Amino acid sequence: MTSKTILAFAAAVAFASCGHNDTLVKTTTQSPQTDYAATLIANNIKAMPKGYSISIGIAGDTVGKPAEGFSLQRKGKKISIIGNDASGAIYGANRLVEYFRMNNSLEIPYTIVDAPEMKLRGACVGLQKTVYLPGHKVYEYPYTPENFPWFYDKELWVKYLDMLAADNMNAVFLWNGHPFASLVKLKDYPFAPEVDDATMKKNQEMFSFLTQEAGKRGIRVIQMFYNIIVSKPFADHYGIKTQDRNRPITPLIADYTRKSIAAFIENYPNVGFLVCLGEAMSGVDTDIKWMNETIIPGIKDGLKASGRTDEPPIILRSHDTDGPRVLHEALPLYKNIYTMSKYTGESLTTYQPQGPWAETHRQLAAAAPVHISNVHILANLEPWRWSSPTFIEKTVQAMHNVHHANGLHLYPQANYWDWPYTADKLPDGKRELQIDRDWMWYQAWGRYSWNCHRGEDKTFWKKTLAEYYGTDTLTAGRIIEAYDQSGEIAPKLLRRFGITEGNRQCLLLGMKMSQLVNPYKYTIYPGFYESCGPTGEKLIEYVEKEWKHEKHVGELPLDIVDQCVAHGEKAQEALKGLAASVTKNRDEFLRLANDIDCYSDFARSFRYKVLAAEQVLNYKWTKDAGYLKKAVPLLEQSDSCYMALVDKTRDTYYNANSMLTSQRRIPVGGDGGKYSTWQEMMPVYQQELDNLKKNIASLTSTDKTATRRENIAKLNDALTGKGNAKKGEVTLLSDYPVVTLKKGARLFAGRDEAVDTLATELQGMKALVLNRDTARIKGISVEFTATKPVKLLVGFFVDDQTKFARPPKLETDATGNEYGQAEPVISNALIMTTMPIANIHAYSFPAGHHVINLPKGIIMVAGFTDSELKIRDAKLNGAGTEVDWLFM
Repeated sequence: MTSKTILAFAAAVAFASCGHNDTLVKTTTQSPQTDYAATLIANNIKAMPKGYSISIGIAGDTVGKPAEGFSLQRKGKKISIIGNDASGAIYGANRLVEYFRMNNSLEIPYTIVDAPEMKLRGACVGLQKTVYLPGHKVYEYPYTPENFPWFYDKELWVKYLDMLAADNMNAVFLWNGHPFASLVKLKDYPFAPEVDDATMKKNQEMFSFLTQEAGKRGIRVIQMFYNIIVSKPFADHYGIKTQDRNRPITPLIADYTRKSIAAFIENYPNVGFLVCLGEAMSGVDTDIKWMNETIIPGIKDGLKASGRTDEPPIILRSHDTDGPRVLHEALPLYKNIYTMSKYTGESLTTYQPQGPWAETHRQLAAAAPVHISNVHILANLEPWRWSSPTFIEKTVQAMHNVHHANGLHLYPQANYWDWPYTADKLPDGKRELQIDRDWMWYQAWGRYSWNCHRGEDKTFWKKTLAEYYGTDTLTAGRIIEAYDQSGEIAPKLLRRFGITEGNRQCLLLGMKMSQLVNPYKYTIYPGFYESCGPTGEKLIEYVEKEWKHEKHVGELPLDIVDQCVAHGEKAQEALKGLAASVTKNRDEFLRLANDIDCYSDFARSFRYKVLAAEQVLNYKWTKDAGYLKKAVPLLEQSDSCYMALVDKTRDTYYNANSMLTSQRRIPVGGDGGKYSTWQEMMPVYQQELDNLKKNIASLTSTDKTATRRENIAKLNDALTGKGNAKKGEVTLLSDYPVVTLKKGARLFAGRDEAVDTLATELQGMKALVLNRDTARIKGISVEFTATKPVKLLVGFFVDDQTKFARPPKLETDATGNEYGQAEPVISNALIMTTMPIANIHAYSFPAGHHVINLPKGIIMVAGFTDSELKIRDAKLNGAGTEVDWLFM
């Protein structure tokens, strides 16, 4: 008996068990995909109307027919599902299942012809963790049962792939920094694998299983990796780092990577690659060289060794590189290159994108056969439920109309770093699966990436949610309303008040007052406000225009916070009294209702804080302390609402953000997994209020001794020798001269620029004398030993000219806070003649031997210290008008 006959027999038996033994499903074209399509019919139309027969096949003539399209044809009770290709048969079966669910009938129109608007529609799984592994850096996670027990769960993979197939998805992306050392062995580098032989064998079997099961469902597996990262055993063997953004390409690293890629292609024929040239590598010229001389040759080597003539897709991610330029250089060498760019960064902020990021999308789309819009990380939506169908449909329309994208790459709605689980605390201590909780998220994106021009689509969602919750469509309609209303809150707040669209900021933990009144101090990500929403004003701009009587433009911050409170109240009202009518998945409904309440509390708390910040900014323009006194009760109300949020999340969520590392900086640093809950943040916000009250008292006191002063002490110079009179903790091994930091000191060899003014604490430090040309062309490397923990003080000149080194941006440089260097410790700290002002960043090191490669560009090194540093603005730029000190 053939497999086709077996499948038809099994389907007939399934229908017979429902009392319809005269119903038949058969495949007329044999393939794993048509067989799978038949199982979809059998599993989802169990109450099959009597007398129907369904045939599933693939068109013989596909000329002019779009890929993955299908036609459904009905003659009486005979239905034919004809795919334009094997995948199209699956999507035709899905359409028939959907019609039956919506209508409880198979009397479809005589002919339905359809094809997807998005050519690639996929979701991703991160083989990554919430924390760094010992001895490893960001993204470095070997595939082991200890690190990823779920990776070896075949039932879970089948469940996930079935969900993607049901949602008309055709790709699954696996994200990992360096997967090769867990999946292939190299003859020339036998010491490179990250896992033992038994685990390697297990991994290879699992990866083959995954690609085969995905293929049955018309899904391609696409492996993502970062460049340049090597395995830890490889790095240890050669005495190098696993990743160093500022190091050059070496023949050794290039050879190892090329051979790793080739071996991967040989072992796993049904995969594609998602290439991230940024974050672990710096400079567009380096990106192009690596793409053209390592990645593409590695793929070609693997294809040649396998005897293949096809070109699996390479997806070029335009993150932290010049995508159009890299594509232009690479296409002559390899034709099947797709492109990808983040939709609105690492958050979801709008369905009205614009600005320079939109232009980048359009340039990539014009050059590549498929351009993919990446809905990435969702840092502003973690961790509460978010699945607004209206917002999602409009967003996909914007992908087409504004970005010219024809592909979708979808991240989990929340908790990406802790896949496959959500952050929900369940009463029995079990963990909830993301695909169980956020099924609606995946279904909505899949539905609209297939067709984003459905118009009013409430009937579909009402029936879908009525079935899920075991209720009527009227109740389901109110649930949809709650999703749509709450779905506007986080996008609106972040695009109007955020520091960044990236995972550096966890919006739903709130923001500090200092971030609202002086956002520039926290390094607003360039292009964010121009690209990630409608034109509008930041709060600091709004208040300035008010005092200058200037015309306002676009979205205004006070309007937005009012709108968000209204959205929260409407969402709560929509769910009011519905619990009694919910008969299925009741626990999940109650968790949804709690999330909606959390959104509403958060909107109210945020609004009061913004109103308080407005008053503080009024003080900035008037120096009238009466405005500060008005801010106090507003902040008290904000904290009261936030405390309600603490109560609602204490027993329902493990954390607000699944990235429990120093990469997260806003509202406060996530170092060591701290400040990841609302309960942990509450004292921070209470301290802000206490500090404001204290500083108001100081400002309004008649006791002149109470005037606020800063007592700044000089830092201890930790550098040994080199003219230092005392014994220090640091021995400099690099051959740089040193000079005492003071007025007139020259910090660049053979140059006339001299120190004019510097922050008090830097006086007397031993700075390194650098060569400007070397710094700009090759970069500076500093080698030293330390007998105790020390900090290297590095000065970044504040200027957008490319000749100056740039401080790390955590949005593009995942290791940008590896040494605690992400933010300046002393802003506006040093002025040199004919040079921009410099901010001082501190790189922290433990005792031992170290080599640090600093970013290319003109830069200065102010020396080493073991003193504690007070984060402050030295105000040498002459401004001194900011008011964030009121909360310190």
